[in-house]
Amino acid sequence: MEESAIPSVLIVQLCTSLLIALQDHSVCIILSNLTFQSAKAKMWSLQNLLFILCIALRCVTSAVGVIHVTGYVGGEVNVSCSYNEGYESYEKYLCKNGCGSDDVLITTSNSVKNKYRIHDDKTARIFTTTISDLQSVDAGKYWCGVSKNWNDIYTEVDLKLVSDSCCDTVTKVQSYEGHSESVSCQYESQYQNSLKYICRGNRPSTCLQQALITSDTKQNGRFRLDDDKVLGTFTVNINSLTHNDSGSYLCGVQRNSELDVFSAVELKVEEWCCVKSTKINGTAGHPLTLQCPYPPQYRHNSKFLCKGDHRNNCTKMAVSQRRFTLQDNATSSSFMIKITALEADDAGTYWCGTDSQWRVGNYTKIELSVFLQHTSTVTPGTTVGTRIPDAALYVVYTAPVALLLMCVLVIVYKYRCLKEADETTSKHKPKAKSSKEVMGATGSRIYGNQESVLTYKKQRACSHHEDPGRNEEVYANMPTTEEIYCNESFHNRKT
Repeated sequence: MEESAIPSVLIVQLCTSLLIALQDHSVCIILSNLTFQSAKAKMWSLQNLLFILCIALRCVTSAVGVIHVTGYVGGEVNVSCSYNEGYESYEKYLCKNGCGSDDVLITTSNSVKNKYRIHDDKTARIFTTTISDLQSVDAGKYWCGVSKNWNDIYTEVDLKLVSDSCCDTVTKVQSYEGHSESVSCQYESQYQNSLKYICRGNRPSTCLQQALITSDTKQNGRFRLDDDKVLGTFTVNINSLTHNDSGSYLCGVQRNSELDVFSAVELKVEEWCCVKSTKINGTAGHPLTLQCPYPPQYRHNSKFLCKGDHRNNCTKMAVSQRRFTLQDNATSSSFMIKITALEADDAGTYWCGTDSQWRVGNYTKIELSVFLQHTSTVTPGTTVGTRIPDAALYVVYTAPVALLLMCVLVIVYKYRCLKEADETTSKHKPKAKSSKEVMGATGSRIYGNQESVLTYKKQRACSHHEDPGRNEEVYANMPTTEEIYCNESFHNRKT
């Protein structure tokens, strides 16, 4: 029985399937060994010729599944593709679109090109391509290729890009300088054995590379990581906090095939300071009492008093010895420390309380200044020197100014009074006569008075014998020359 030629309809269907396979990079079956025998046929038919032309179209792809990769915009991503044993020496490459000669991005024969790098791990039979500086246009479909003599092996890669930021929910933690703080990060049960880590900032793309500590290291300086796989929580403890520790942190859980899982934490470290603070002055040689209130729930705790500029550098005082004694008053939720006789060295900063954890508000800061008997003072951070009260300084500086102002006012007032008096006198004063007129008038009056005196003396001499007592009385009442002159001047002023 002779074998008949392949029907033309079957040939058309085979060619169509081959073309679709080439376009979609699906699995192709190579039909290279088909033979068609015909006992009576002496030549190839048209159908046989068409079939040969169709199978001459080589199938160049053998796609095996799809690799999904997600990266961050601005970051980099690794695309890892495996291959079977026996292909270690073959060339590998990454391409895009139709994988033509212009679509090949990088090959193992040229391992670095632009922002692409490729590495072939022949032991693990995995080649990895790294794409850096990812942009939104880099998203899409790629192909991992293995060259194989007209029958390259391809693996499809789907690359997605997301924003390099995290997260919608942020856990806020507040602490204080010098304290220790714990940051707890939860994860799902399927990630119990995954790598955990924490980093600063909010860029997931670089978090693992900049990790402060990981679950592999456990301890790194001030940072310690503890993983509780039963509760699904890992905790990072930070000791001796400083203001520089404030900022954003990311807790990360590594995933091999997808992006790592993150949770965001915002840590705020405030400057260490107590809520209650007081300043007290005392005199050397005199007693002094310091009062320290405390929360009622700590009334059974041990009380303490220490001295130092900072509570981290604070030396506890022996309050039951020498000059210091402690007396607790649970009713008022406070205790008192009595100092029998202050000394200059007692000046400084003190801390007292009942809470050994130094929680804010549970202790008191006291700044003590000690004044010496000779008005000297010792204050925290200063040396002994003469102390002048503020009121005295005020008087010293203001008194001279006040006195000077009063003097100026008095001088001005007197000057104005004298000026007004001169103006009033000049209005009522008659016109002054010349010196000659005055002297002439004066001389006439003087001569006239002298004549009167002489006449009187003659008459007295003549009548002396008649009434001596009466003449003496008349003479006594007679004005002198000066009085006559003065009377004359007064008379002239009246007229």
